[in-house]
Amino acid sequence: MAQLTPIQLLLPAQVENVVKGAVWTDNVIAFGIISGIAGLCALITYPLTGALSDRTTSQFGRRRPWIVAGTLVFAVSLIVLSLQTSIGGVGVFWSTSIIGFCMMTAAVTATISDQVPVNQRGFVSGWISAPQAIGTILGLLLVVLLSLSQFVGYTLVAVLLVVLAIPFILTVPDQPLRNDQRPHGNLGTILQGFWINPIKHPDFGWTLLGRILVNLGNALGTTLLLYFLEYGLGQKSADAENNLLLLTLVYLVFFVIAALVFGRLSDRIGRRKIFVYIAAYLQAVAALILAFVPDFTIAIFAAGLLGLGYGCYMAVDQALATQVLPDSHSRGKDLGIMNIATAVPQAVGPLLGAVLVLWFANIASQGAAAHSVTAGQSAGFAALFTAAGILAILGGLAMIPIKSVK
Repeated sequence: MAQLTPIQLLLPAQVENVVKGAVWTDNVIAFGIISGIAGLCALITYPLTGALSDRTTSQFGRRRPWIVAGTLVFAVSLIVLSLQTSIGGVGVFWSTSIIGFCMMTAAVTATISDQVPVNQRGFVSGWISAPQAIGTILGLLLVVLLSLSQFVGYTLVAVLLVVLAIPFILTVPDQPLRNDQRPHGNLGTILQGFWINPIKHPDFGWTLLGRILVNLGNALGTTLLLYFLEYGLGQKSADAENNLLLLTLVYLVFFVIAALVFGRLSDRIGRRKIFVYIAAYLQAVAALILAFVPDFTIAIFAAGLLGLGYGCYMAVDQALATQVLPDSHSRGKDLGIMNIATAVPQAVGPLLGAVLVLWFANIASQGAAAHSVTAGQSAGFAALFTAAGILAILGGLAMIPIKSVK
């Protein structure tokens, strides 16, 4: 809720209010640049936090201190972000928000590998993925239906973030790490550990590549939806926000169903790869439908298909990722690197998407004899969704060489 509600609605709306772009692409590019900077922060924070949690000898456990710290950084940053009236301030505090998010999720993800048996990881990953979807739609419902202001919207998700993290922090066991169990090495050793040789550990490398491609495709297909409705389909701002809520609701209902059903099913039959293949290709079909049939009614169908594919992917691929880690003593760091492939594409997706939309929109506008702006916008978003589909297909193909997991 605290990460994706801002990305889907609060942040792009705030950027529009601050930038007040003379043309629609100004808003899209500004949003993309801010997201890209936040992505660079995630690129550093995820593996560093994971590595440090592997070495934490606190009496409260290895992962819990980082979850607490990340929660506080995330929540405070969101509240301060709501007060920003300059594009620089928005960029700084969205970046610190993402840093807090990465601190939390790096530690939470490592807990799966620490405590969950392999034959239950699809089930547990499904129950981790599904509430993410529920949180997103709940956040959007609260902001849109209650017509919350920018400050109240950000503050509400920040408060709920803290409240909903407390039960996990207080009740989930976290075995303290003894000093004699602590991995040796200094900061240089930690930094060297961020490189995992894909030739020596090919299954890890292919899984990481597949994650990057699929998540980037998903980011291109979802993070600019508000702009697609406004500028691609020509809807008014208020209508676009309400329709974004509908699309997101359809997407997330299918996401939740897929995450819970296919995560458990993959445990029962002992196979992961076939589910990841199918999930990636479902996302590709959904994106290509949006590219070639830019109609709101069709978009509702595509949203359901995309949710079905991505829900299955998030549950099963997370379980698969825990089975290809090079070293059981560096789970936090290794899963932190894996998590880069989820968070960074979501962060840089708007920037890459904005560039694609702008580039193809300009080309189409120059070649159109009449209604050039409308034609350019439609072509720009068609290119965006085509790229999303191609990336998803390539991400599915990256699973083929993996040998250690069926």
